[in-house]
Amino acid sequence: MRVKHLSKKIHQKEILSDIDFEVKSGSIVGIIGRNGAGKTTLLRTMTGILNPTKGDVLLEEESIFKNPKLKEYIIFVPDSSEALKSYSTAEILTIYKSIYPRFDEKYFHELMERFSLTSVDKIEKYSKGMKALFSLVIAFSTRAKYVILDEPTDGLDVIAKKQILKILVEEVAVHDVSIIISSHRLDELEFMANDIVLIRNGKVDGHYELDTMKGLYKKAQVVFQEYMPEVFKNHVTVLNQTGRVYTVIIDMNDKKMEELLKQHQPLLYEELPISLEDVFVAKLGGDEFVS
Repeated sequence: MRVKHLSKKIHQKEILSDIDFEVKSGSIVGIIGRNGAGKTTLLRTMTGILNPTKGDVLLEEESIFKNPKLKEYIIFVPDSSEALKSYSTAEILTIYKSIYPRFDEKYFHELMERFSLTSVDKIEKYSKGMKALFSLVIAFSTRAKYVILDEPTDGLDVIAKKQILKILVEEVAVHDVSIIISSHRLDELEFMANDIVLIRNGKVDGHYELDTMKGLYKKAQVVFQEYMPEVFKNHVTVLNQTGRVYTVIIDMNDKKMEELLKQHQPLLYEELPISLEDVFVAKLGGDEFVS
């Protein structure tokens, strides 16, 4: 899948601007960004629910907007199943079978049994975790090549999350499905994702392999004789301070940092493991992870 120079205006306001990246077959791509960055609009446009103002979404070099039949290879799972709450499982099954010609009903029933999901006359009778699982069961039963998820684990308990993360990883490994996930749960994305697309103010701020992205920064604990000299504050992102002990993120491209450390001779300098959440804070300047 290629998202090609995609822009989208809503009510004359530009929500997305020249978004451009590729999704490799059999990969998990995390879409991250702060509140209002345009992530959900991007997912809806990638699925063909919204039409772009400019640009395109291509499958095998063909536009999904010029060739709508290609949309049968893409499915979008929103962060809420409210639209289907009044339907029964049987009715939803019928709807999806009519939309997706490669729908695998046998696989659908296998997954329903595996996750102990019984048929109900209204989806609203499921718990929140069961609704999320059912949405994924339906999605993967379509045999779509690209499954696009908006906050798939939001508000779920630990057991439901583990079930969902397991099925996502298995579908990629066994069926070569590509999954695109927007999530504020960066710890979960770190566990799953191959690539990360960082969205800032409706634009791609960076598209990285996860390990490469983490290699751009260093996390360290630093202790000074008194307090951190002011000169350092222009060169690091402070994650935490306890007295004279600072946990900081250092940009690996900042060549002055090594010289500053030698010059000011901290009492302690210790490197720590870095996480995707740390990189998010360093890149976007805040820990406000919102869908």
